[in-house]
Amino acid sequence: MMAAGTLTRADISARINQQIGLSRNESAHIVESILNHMSDALADGQNVKISGFGTFVLRDKAQRIGRNPKTGIEVPILPRRVMTFRASQTMRARVAGK
Repeated sequence: MMAAGTLTRADISARINQQIGLSRNESAHIVESILNHMSDALADGQNVKISGFGTFVLRDKAQRIGRNPKTGIEVPILPRRVMTFRASQTMRARVAGK
């Protein structure tokens, strides 16, 4: 089990190297390839679902009026696309320690 902190690309690549036995370069290439494929799909407007892990969902938000909390002046918030992550039930249970 890992200590608290941040899991990086290098950590994932090192784990692939240890468990599967691929070279460090091959492991790093696999990680980069997967992340690039996911990024490209999201940039093209597709949601990304990884069974047992979760789903990256894209939403288009309409323009709306917001308020500057410091000055109170109304400011238009432009329409934009946002990405959210919804963890699977399996992942939620695992994180909760169940």
